[in-house]
Amino acid sequence: MKISLIKAGKRFNRDWIFRNVTYEFTAGNAYAITGPNGSGKSTLLQVIGGALMMSEGVLDYQVNGQVGNNSNAAGPAKVGKSDPDLLFRHIAIAAPYLEVIEEMSVTEFLHFHTSFKPFLPAISIEEAIRVVGLEKAAHKQIRFYSSGMRQRVKLAQAIFSDVPCILLDEPCTNLDAEGIALYQQLIRDYCSDRLVIVSSNDLQEYGFCNETISILDYKQTKPVG
Repeated sequence: MKISLIKAGKRFNRDWIFRNVTYEFTAGNAYAITGPNGSGKSTLLQVIGGALMMSEGVLDYQVNGQVGNNSNAAGPAKVGKSDPDLLFRHIAIAAPYLEVIEEMSVTEFLHFHTSFKPFLPAISIEEAIRVVGLEKAAHKQIRFYSSGMRQRVKLAQAIFSDVPCILLDEPCTNLDAEGIALYQQLIRDYCSDRLVIVSSNDLQEYGFCNETISILDYKQTKPVG
């Protein structure tokens, strides 16, 4: 998978959050988006994932194989902002602002999730729950989980999804030292051949990334006239 941003910009009201972002993200690499709190890291990540529309510029996704067309011919296909459902199929995200369904158990929630975004072929729901250390609470409603346990659920539904791109926004939120070690192991075991983009200021969350993007490089101080 390849994601390209070309002169991408996002503003709220008259203030630019970022502008003139031109960058290419390719599979097999990991990228960190860094910057101070409130600087727009999460906004850029959501733009990359198609969850937020840009104010200007181009967002282009390329996925090998048959994606978004009716042709039987194999080859690269382009998916743009005109079809966000197709973007959604190829991206999984874990973020503090994305909620889980508290009335479900983790087993029920992951079954629900895999009904529209299947897991990696070698990973069953039971195995996913075991790997993230939630087997003893597999049938307990998520509303009774600690914040750290909920974060493990979010990581499981994102990292085990059979998609070429994983977006992670502050992925170690609410995790203790054991949870952080688990996160780092999940990255090593399941993400080496995928496109991973992490929004974070914490080296424990993005230390594995081979490229770093500072949101401050794309700030514009003057508001829109």
